[in-house]
Amino acid sequence: MSTNKPNGFLSTSVSTVSGTVSNLNNELLEYVNSEKPTHDHSSVYYKRFFVSTFNLGNKAISASFSKPMTIADGDQIIVSGYMKNDALQVLAYNNQTQQVSHHENWIILILGAIFFAAVAIGLLNSQLALDGAIIPKIFLFGFTLVAIYMVYRALLVREAIKLLSNG
Repeated sequence: MSTNKPNGFLSTSVSTVSGTVSNLNNELLEYVNSEKPTHDHSSVYYKRFFVSTFNLGNKAISASFSKPMTIADGDQIIVSGYMKNDALQVLAYNNQTQQVSHHENWIILILGAIFFAAVAIGLLNSQLALDGAIIPKIFLFGFTLVAIYMVYRALLVREAIKLLSNG
């Protein structure tokens, strides 16, 4: 069963898909900070992403979260997300078999957007930007784009959560 709900404000449509998990594949992507000292194996130097790919019926599903998804082959789940490269990218899910749900943290995205917007406003009011220097204008443009993307992503997550709670 699949339902689509396009949102007029968002350019991509957020949709939900429900079904039974099959062909589950869990992977761990680990990025190491390039400034990591050779002999220090502290976890602060690593960024981990847990990627799960599976099928729900005939739909390919891909999910990337900071902690592993709580799913197994045969679980009945509902996922909500957007299409990317012929697979649904999961923003939120509800595992009905194990009674677990999870979603990206949209509040942190909004707080990050506020931070980047504040930095952009600070750059806008800096003396270098007022004097016409190009470097602060480039940073101003970059920080503004990052803030806009973070708000967009937070809105996508909110829409995905709404779809799960309505379904």
